[in-house]
Amino acid sequence: MSEAQWAIIEPLLPTPGWLAGRGGRRTKHCRREIVDAILYVVDNGIKWRALPADFPPWSTVYNHFAAWESVGATQALLDALRDRARLSQGRRAGPSAGSIDSASVKAAETVSAESRGFDAGKKINGRKRHIAVDTLGLLICVLVTGAEAQDRVAARNLLARLRYLCPSIRLVWADSGYTGTLIDWTKSLFGISIEIVSKLAGQVGFVVLPRRWVVERTLAWINQHRRCVRDYERRPEHHEAMVRWAMIHTISKRLT
Repeated sequence: MSEAQWAIIEPLLPTPGWLAGRGGRRTKHCRREIVDAILYVVDNGIKWRALPADFPPWSTVYNHFAAWESVGATQALLDALRDRARLSQGRRAGPSAGSIDSASVKAAETVSAESRGFDAGKKINGRKRHIAVDTLGLLICVLVTGAEAQDRVAARNLLARLRYLCPSIRLVWADSGYTGTLIDWTKSLFGISIEIVSKLAGQVGFVVLPRRWVVERTLAWINQHRRCVRDYERRPEHHEAMVRWAMIHTISKRLT
């Protein structure tokens, strides 16, 4: 991270005494070293044990990564950065509209059979990440399932997270994979309208579609981080954390 990025992120992290009561010795490494190491893993796609010697021990970095995720610190950091990015663009902190989409990613051998599946449409054996973004393409929430999960089924849990994390959302754009009873279910339960953006009549090849291109661009931003190109995480929630850290990296650079 640059000095400007760290100046933004530092006040948003848990205080240095957040591990009090967990036992063991107090860590001698500062939080900036920990965050730099996490972002290094996310950006370069290396194993935890392959962290260069310039960083703290891999076990220290991983323990902070897992503990921050378990207490919701990663989501809180993402939310705070997204609010700042929106305010810097002259928008309200809480978005009123957004987009949802999903992408299947191949899973490594470290992913157990219980948490992976086969996407018959994309011919991918692995997991599927479902994301919700605002109109700027900034991540609001992410859900990781087996690749066999249908979009309209997994979207129920995704939209529940979206409603919890961002109550101001009233409109969501989606592709034709989210049709059916999901639209009425979401409107009646959460008060969120889903507007389907379908392909153009006679469309051949790639065409930029209104509203949908925003969330598809976010999926491309996530894939710029090598740890997210493929799923290496044993636990689905840790892959969700990797996606959050990828967007934390992207948004913090935008703010500077």
